[in-house]
Amino acid sequence: MSLEGLKTFSYLEELILDNNLLGNDLLLPRLPHLHTLTLNKNQITELDSLLDHLAEVVPSLQYLSLLGNIACPNELVCKEKDEDDYQRYRYFVLHKLTNLKFLDTRKVTTREREEALIRGAFMKVVKPKDAKDWSHLISLALDNVFELLKMRSDFNYSNKRFSQASSAAAPASPEMHYTPLPSGSRDLTNHRGVLGKCRYIYYGKHSEGNRFIQDDQL
Repeated sequence: MSLEGLKTFSYLEELILDNNLLGNDLLLPRLPHLHTLTLNKNQITELDSLLDHLAEVVPSLQYLSLLGNIACPNELVCKEKDEDDYQRYRYFVLHKLTNLKFLDTRKVTTREREEALIRGAFMKVVKPKDAKDWSHLISLALDNVFELLKMRSDFNYSNKRFSQASSAAAPASPEMHYTPLPSGSRDLTNHRGVLGKCRYIYYGKHSEGNRFIQDDQL
């Protein structure tokens, strides 16, 4: 579908292009007064290039709706997408089109605008075009994993060497033996006498030890 004829409507303010089989080759003429654009239920899959194009040809755009396109990740298009995916999409769109006041079915909030300013540039989803791209991405991911493992191994080895060096440099402490006695009584050369009292006194004629032996044990 050609949209070249729209260039004669240079003062156009609203444009509805829903259900027109429009794809990534969408090209709009410059429409400096356009503030409302809906592209619902088309075949747009590449969001980045579309937003760059809109920022150039419709600088006054305030309302945009892309529902029903793969480029707009929501549960209406793909069940695997969730609210987090959609919110990241909103941040990225608002980062590209800073004048938007309404996106899809929701008004742009102040918090969204602030988040888009800070994080919007990092919300872009990179989609590999073919198997070579997939292979390249997997290779990069594996390289990163191996590099992290190597860094971790080097870090652990350095810590081990440092621990061994610290142990070697530390003076050897005397070997300690456990004893239930107080610390002051552990010196074997420090003898001390003990004085006590016993209330029991034996007045018998026999050895005191024999009083514990019964007659049947003799």
